[in-house]
Amino acid sequence: MGHAGAAAVAVRFLRAGAVEPLPRPELRCVREGERAPVGQGEFRRVLGGFASGVTVITAPAVDGEPGPAGFACQSFSSLSLEPPLVCFMVGRSSTTWPRIARAGVFCVNVLGAGQEELCRGFAVSGGDKFAGVAYDPAPVSGAPRLDGAAAWIDCTVHAVHTGGDHLIVVGRVDALGADGPEEPLLFHRGRFVRLGGG
Repeated sequence: MGHAGAAAVAVRFLRAGAVEPLPRPELRCVREGERAPVGQGEFRRVLGGFASGVTVITAPAVDGEPGPAGFACQSFSSLSLEPPLVCFMVGRSSTTWPRIARAGVFCVNVLGAGQEELCRGFAVSGGDKFAGVAYDPAPVSGAPRLDGAAAWIDCTVHAVHTGGDHLIVVGRVDALGADGPEEPLLFHRGRFVRLGGG
């Protein structure tokens, strides 16, 4: 069938509404009674030293949903130039992911400096995350393109892979732009920071 055919089948399956939130998997990297090689606290502390940009992944409402879906995401990256692909990681227990999966499309909104409160609003679970948030539809997917974002990337779900307690979502880029502020919003060691160190 090939990768493109498999991706098309997966997207049709996701759009059919057959996706339920997956339970947190039981992962074991050591035998019973052995000490874990890396503690979760130490893992978070050390990996927190890697500064990352901050994005909000959005998707349009489908099939009578009350509104669009979205969540704050640090785990985003470019993946391939030919074809143009990006990826983001989402927890398997996420309640927002099934809505994005059903839409089969999404928009990555790269937040600019000064959008900390917007990020916090999308980082919480439940509620209307779009209340009071200005946006327009991305040109291909129709997913919310947030006002003031440093950049936006409009995508179609291309593939989904498992990665421990997360899913790795690969998106094919259909359109993109960088019309907002040049300075991005960064997250480092548990707090928002600016390029100049402020």
